[in-house]
Amino acid sequence: MTKKITIAIDAMGGENSPFKTIKAIDHFCINNKNNKDFLINIFGDEDKIKKELNKYTLDENCIKIIHTTSVVSDEETPLTAIKNSKHTSMWNCIQSQVSGNSDISLSAGNTGVLLVISRMILKMMDQVSKPALAGLWPNKNGMNVVLDLGANIECDENNLVDFAEMGSALYKSLFPNKKPLVSLLNIGSEEIKGTETLKKTFKKLTNLSNENNFLFNGYIEGNKIMDGESNVIITDGFTGNIALKTAEGTAKFITDSLKESLTENLFSKLSLIFSYFSLKKFKKKLDPRKYNGAIFLGLNGPVVKSHGGTDYLGFYHSIDLCYKIIKGDMMMQIKENLSHLKKDDQ
Repeated sequence: MTKKITIAIDAMGGENSPFKTIKAIDHFCINNKNNKDFLINIFGDEDKIKKELNKYTLDENCIKIIHTTSVVSDEETPLTAIKNSKHTSMWNCIQSQVSGNSDISLSAGNTGVLLVISRMILKMMDQVSKPALAGLWPNKNGMNVVLDLGANIECDENNLVDFAEMGSALYKSLFPNKKPLVSLLNIGSEEIKGTETLKKTFKKLTNLSNENNFLFNGYIEGNKIMDGESNVIITDGFTGNIALKTAEGTAKFITDSLKESLTENLFSKLSLIFSYFSLKKFKKKLDPRKYNGAIFLGLNGPVVKSHGGTDYLGFYHSIDLCYKIIKGDMMMQIKENLSHLKKDDQ
């Protein structure tokens, strides 16, 4: 019998939990009712979880509750969390990977604590010196994988090359019929531009570029990220986080301004009727809930961080992301990609 994909979920992390987490689990189970290949381990306060589960008709064969006595707070620092979190839903959620009871962990809780706990429990992969935070970002042709989005303020060329190998592996696991096209975020597309670190990374990625690994497209500027000519964008965490927050703010500004313009007078409200379906499609394209879920890469097990303030639909997309990551065997893809670095060093 084929082993089921097992997703460990911290049901207590983030705002409005466990209400949104359980509703998201129900939504996921409904959308995958024809699949019998997954099991969801739910970590948290058993009484609160059961109270929410009673609102739905979930198949008991696809869920399991693991009771925990405490929760990591949003105000908690990573240092205090290390001392006090061993009985929390977050800690036990990740620990279940080490014991072999889960394939991947998901939490909407404190980001800093989640990263520290994940690194402590799962440990770093031997070939990787720094973890990366990767996220999905829409482009004209589908989807980008962008990393690092904030785990590392400073990176050298070896870190950026690791990010390229891991980001390509993530892309292949999510989109198995597409080829990873890697670009390095820079202030210009010419080879002479950028820092010495970027120039060294450019050279290394050029040497690693091949059909079996990834194809390197050179430098990319911020205004070209969504063109779709590349689908794996590499940068350090400082730059990546600023780019992400700028893109999120721009998308919100556009949708808010468009809504305001279309409701300011009778004529614009009438035009809204005729363009309703086009506008609905436009709004759906920019809906951040569809891209919810950042992935910690470089650990000996996958961990996904959901935005703490998202609703059940955003959390559902994070569960779906977890399912696809394991379905696409991301960890195997990463190990295969990192083996190219060993060959390059020999």
